[in-house]
Amino acid sequence: MRFRFKHLFIILLFCLAHHAYAGEDLPVLNADKTPSVLTKSSQESPAIIEADSLVGKGRDQIEATGKATLRQGAQSIRADHLLYQQNSHEVDAQGAVVLEQDGNTMSGPHLLFNLDSHAGTMEQPQYFLKENAARGTADVLHIQDSQHFSLDNATYTTCPAGNQDWQMNMSELEIDRDRQIGVAHSASVDFKGVPILYTPWMDFPLNQQRMSGFMAPTFGSTTKGGIELTLPYYWNIAPNFDATLAPREITKRGLMLNNEFRYLEPSYRGELHVDVLPNDSLAKSNREHYSLLHSQSLANSLNGYVNYNRVLDDAYFRDLGNAVNVTSQANLLQESGLNYNTGAWTAMARVQRYQTLQDPAAPIVAPYARLPQLTLNARQDYAGANVGFASEYVDFSHPTLVNGSRLVINPSVSYPLVSKPAYYVTPKVALHSTYYAMGANNVGSLQNTSRTLPIISVDSGVAFDRELNLSGGDYVQTFEPRAFYVYVPYKDQSLLPVFDTAQADFNFTNIFIENRFFGSDRIGDANQVTLAATSRLQEQNTGAERLKVILAERFSSITPQVNLVAPTNSTGKSDILLGASGRVTNPLSLDSLVQFDPNQSHTQLYNMAAHYRPEPGKVLNLNYRFQRNTLRSVDFSTQWPLLNRWHAVGRWNYSFPDRRILDSIAGLEYNQSCWTLRLVAQHFTTALNESNNIFFVQLELNDFINVSGSDPLILLKQSVPGYTKLTDKTANQPPQVLQ
Repeated sequence: MRFRFKHLFIILLFCLAHHAYAGEDLPVLNADKTPSVLTKSSQESPAIIEADSLVGKGRDQIEATGKATLRQGAQSIRADHLLYQQNSHEVDAQGAVVLEQDGNTMSGPHLLFNLDSHAGTMEQPQYFLKENAARGTADVLHIQDSQHFSLDNATYTTCPAGNQDWQMNMSELEIDRDRQIGVAHSASVDFKGVPILYTPWMDFPLNQQRMSGFMAPTFGSTTKGGIELTLPYYWNIAPNFDATLAPREITKRGLMLNNEFRYLEPSYRGELHVDVLPNDSLAKSNREHYSLLHSQSLANSLNGYVNYNRVLDDAYFRDLGNAVNVTSQANLLQESGLNYNTGAWTAMARVQRYQTLQDPAAPIVAPYARLPQLTLNARQDYAGANVGFASEYVDFSHPTLVNGSRLVINPSVSYPLVSKPAYYVTPKVALHSTYYAMGANNVGSLQNTSRTLPIISVDSGVAFDRELNLSGGDYVQTFEPRAFYVYVPYKDQSLLPVFDTAQADFNFTNIFIENRFFGSDRIGDANQVTLAATSRLQEQNTGAERLKVILAERFSSITPQVNLVAPTNSTGKSDILLGASGRVTNPLSLDSLVQFDPNQSHTQLYNMAAHYRPEPGKVLNLNYRFQRNTLRSVDFSTQWPLLNRWHAVGRWNYSFPDRRILDSIAGLEYNQSCWTLRLVAQHFTTALNESNNIFFVQLELNDFINVSGSDPLILLKQSVPGYTKLTDKTANQPPQVLQ
């Protein structure tokens, strides 16, 4: 996070830049009211001076004494004594001087100000900024003109009055409104009286503009790296180019250099990451990571892209990563391609391969490379019919498995016989043709071959609804039956290669697809109908869905013979899927899925999840998952207030078959009025027989700066669904009823 010191200086600018008052008229005394005089400034802006006593001294001077106030528009100057020079337009305010503008204030014992040059000084100023309740002090405020200011020995904090838990101190602070830049000299930050940050010089934006400068240092500790310190530097090269250079000292391994470069042009954009750890003290080798993501518009309807990722060794992320989603990466994508889209027609050409990171204890098979892959697709309406065309050519390459090329041509046509809001019937006919040419590593002597199969389907459904009144609430209940029929004749495909095909999971989405396989190497034989029914309970006024129940089962008149993993049920009935989800009350929601095998009378799979979120900062999540002979785990996560200002944060993900914790987090948060402290420890699995422990300490100074390790906020938001950053301005807003 970058240093953000702009709020103090914006208020100084607004409070001082326009205080231009002058008077040409002699004071007028009114015995019935507080003496006042209406003057005009050197800028022809009307101003009013009020005081207990107004006295004109000669022709050039006006003196206001006792509760003196000079007002112009939304800004004012109050003081015990005001002295105004009409010729020079000098203002001398003394005694409890207060400058106000739009709710922002600066006060001090003495102010000298020139209304023409906008130059002046204030002694011992104190300020309050309404936008983020920031306040501070200085020895002297120097006003060069309406755009340039400086303060001597200034302080800054967002803590409320009477609370000085954290404060920034600097010997000199310069404000340049022309460039919207502030410069601090000899700046330090104290927390609870202890200095935690010092820099001899830094500049920072007064608005949201990007500019070069050091970012907050980060601290952390891991089992595999020891204590870590990172000091990033942000380089604003140009409005459309920037870079972040981040040296990362890892005590057990050495100095790592993390570098990011980003660019943005009207026709292209991208980012480049280069991370290098020379001569890792533990691995005794160089550790390097490269990543390039680039996209570009080449011509009308033609776009290109590059997505390239590479590391020098398989253990790079396991050793140097600090989150489970990073360390679990097994295949790094390396591809580039072109996309062409004219609306009706789309085409794609790409080359794709992967770098596979092997865990010696659990090796995996590397995926095929596509060198190249070409697709051409079209979709158009003709006389009410939807005509489609899909085609693909891929040259598959692998160092050890059989190589080959595959051509797929798949035209289709569907025609909605009935298409109404309440019901529909849509038949579809497709012809799937596949051609194979075998290449290297063909140890099984597979022959060049082809396969052509028709695919016939009919999708139909009806939607009924009725109004209900439950517990004083008005609801709409729906009943939506659906029938989906598929016919595909059988053809022996056991001698065809398997390049990129897998059997689709059995769930509510895949039960309504024509082919039970993902990929084109297998087309499943079918003569089946899927019957499903969905019922929803929706609030009549808002449309919010309070409850949803869905039931589905597939019935087959044949025994499917094309399989990859295991034969499907031979009795004609598939597993029964039953799902229910909804918001029982505003804070409590439930989600469940059951897959029951009627042929063997046992449950194949079920997931049960409950989420309780009564208000921001209070979250309880519980999820139990079961899959026969494969998975049985419980996942619990929470964010909950404890005593005083302490909150607990945690997650526990345990696998019963493995008898081990897959991921666990334990943390404490302390939320003060102007700062938050987070202490978070994590244990997670990085490989089959490896794990890592990470400890984070994050001190967040509200509206100012974060001093942290690898940001635990990212970890907590990913691990605890519904987690709320307690310092968010929207944290006190009521939760949404239902999305």
